[in-house]
Amino acid sequence: MVHAKSKKDYFMIGLTIAIITFNLTAFLTNKKLSRSQIVHIWMFTIAFQQTFDIFVEFKYHGYWYFGKGIDWKGLLPHLFIVPPVNLMFLNWYPSEKKHFIRFMYIFIFVGFILLYEAITLIPEPWAYFHNGWWKLWLSAIVDPILLLILLFYYNWICKLEQNKQCIVMDK
Repeated sequence: MVHAKSKKDYFMIGLTIAIITFNLTAFLTNKKLSRSQIVHIWMFTIAFQQTFDIFVEFKYHGYWYFGKGIDWKGLLPHLFIVPPVNLMFLNWYPSEKKHFIRFMYIFIFVGFILLYEAITLIPEPWAYFHNGWWKLWLSAIVDPILLLILLFYYNWICKLEQNKQCIVMDK
């Protein structure tokens, strides 16, 4: 007897596609970021996003993944969606171009983020994101600020790497 797949069996189709697509794109197109910078950006992104989400997602229920509250599957977007997107943003950032081009890059990148966020709001099994009081227009305001913070952090890491003084633990 063949059983029809339940809605529960397909709950992560959109998330799985996004994780694979974003991670492959981030790593296959990387021409600028060193392995050290990738690790720094990945960990910074997780820590910064978790700090933000403690308040907006968990305390004030502005948005949530899958369901309200903390659950294991909600870790997947936190760990494997935003970090590769930030890597793509930094890798493609036109740092050698004029300020207007950099501004337009941020504006266009935020547009893609908003489009992706809108897609994640469609019904399951494709989507996994839900808005409470948080709306796309809030993301349109907050996302450029978050990307600028990411740029400042990246520039700081680059300056630190120029002054390398590491403690060797294996001697």
